[in-house]
Amino acid sequence: MTVKEAIDAAESILPGHAAPDGEIDDRWQAVIAVAEFIETEPEAVWSFVKKWGAHSDDDLRMAIATCVLEHLLDHHFDAFIAKVEDAAEADSLFAETATYCTIFGQSLEPVRAGRFERLLASIRARQARD
Repeated sequence: MTVKEAIDAAESILPGHAAPDGEIDDRWQAVIAVAEFIETEPEAVWSFVKKWGAHSDDDLRMAIATCVLEHLLDHHFDAFIAKVEDAAEADSLFAETATYCTIFGQSLEPVRAGRFERLLASIRARQARD
């Protein structure tokens, strides 16, 4: 499977609806399939993240954050943090998606972690004002 095939397959079922509790969610599985290309095709994966990370479905955004975005930053922090900051500034739903991420890998390096924490603080301050 190529990244394009994984994205096409995911987008054929997204946004969809969350599976009932305790059942396998096909949407999450499709998102995970796209995440398999983070290391080799990060730009294509980023386009997918930017699109679906701003969707109104909270469960879908959680899948994007925890299965893809945080791992994109884990492997390619320097290449994507400014894009994440810009997307979070431009769209409040994408900003909320960013707040679902946990930092690890490259994101744990102190300077990078500080930058991500500043982004989260900025998002939270904006949310408090809204």
